[in-house]
Amino acid sequence: MAAAKKSAKKAAKKAAPKKAAAKKAPAKKAAPAKKAAVKKAAPAKKAAVKKAPAKKAAKRTPNAAFMKALTPSPELAAVVGEKPLPRTEVVKKLWIYIKKNGLQDAKNKRNINADDKLKAVFDGKKTVSMFEMTSLVSKHLK
Repeated sequence: MAAAKKSAKKAAKKAAPKKAAAKKAPAKKAAPAKKAAVKKAAPAKKAAVKKAPAKKAAKRTPNAAFMKALTPSPELAAVVGEKPLPRTEVVKKLWIYIKKNGLQDAKNKRNINADDKLKAVFDGKKTVSMFEMTSLVSKHLK
């Protein structure tokens, strides 16, 4: 039982906030101050245990425009395939092709260096930024 009291006192000392010592108090008054710190620390622990009620997250529904299957042009079909795909899947397949063939610029990762297949999609441009790529690809989807 004595060991339990000692561990409780140690835990209370760790939990109590440390105050800057402005003046040194006499030795007799130091002992009661410790007891007061122990009493104040116990309610603080109980307050920390209480948790706020969890909020329910609303489920996101995808935008129907993004999920609509679009037919790629013959130039784009050479890269992503001829099957109609949603716009999101077309971009995913483009990035798979870019990573597989090492077409992302080594110094500036935002740029894509086009090979022969991608040059047809990128209107003959040799290098295209990843942000410009989506607008160029949208011209090849119907």
